[in-house]
Amino acid sequence: MSEAIIEKLVSEVADFLESQGKMLVTAESCTGGLIGGYCTERAGSSNWFFGGVISYDNSAKEKGLGVSSSTLATYGAVSAETIAEMCAGALRLGGDVAVAVSGVAGPGGGSKAKPVGCVYIGWQWRGREPIVERCQFSGDRHAIRQATVIRALEGVLS
Repeated sequence: MSEAIIEKLVSEVADFLESQGKMLVTAESCTGGLIGGYCTERAGSSNWFFGGVISYDNSAKEKGLGVSSSTLATYGAVSAETIAEMCAGALRLGGDVAVAVSGVAGPGGGSKAKPVGCVYIGWQWRGREPIVERCQFSGDRHAIRQATVIRALEGVLS
């Protein structure tokens, strides 16, 4: 079911971005490149998909996207502040709209404040402020990552 939803959303995102002459760039942590992977499954994705960074480790967020070490130390990798910086870092690479994700996919790693399924997703169009949303997904690791991809793609269309 999720695969069909994702395929439909990728098609909608592709049509939307192509009609605007815009390119998507991604910054992914907990999804490990799934957003970019699904986007590039579609033929012709080079017309609307710029590329992305898989910044799973905090040092990758710092080195690859320019996320401040003080932001990571103060707020953590799973936070609105980190996501905003991930969006900005992705846009520095290129593209017109960035989507960034970081969360706790499980099965371990959760806390009371950020339980398994807690995911922050951000979107930022070049020249605008980022929009960041905290989501709480349920299910196993696969389900949480799939739900994150779905919400991330939906947000590009919003």
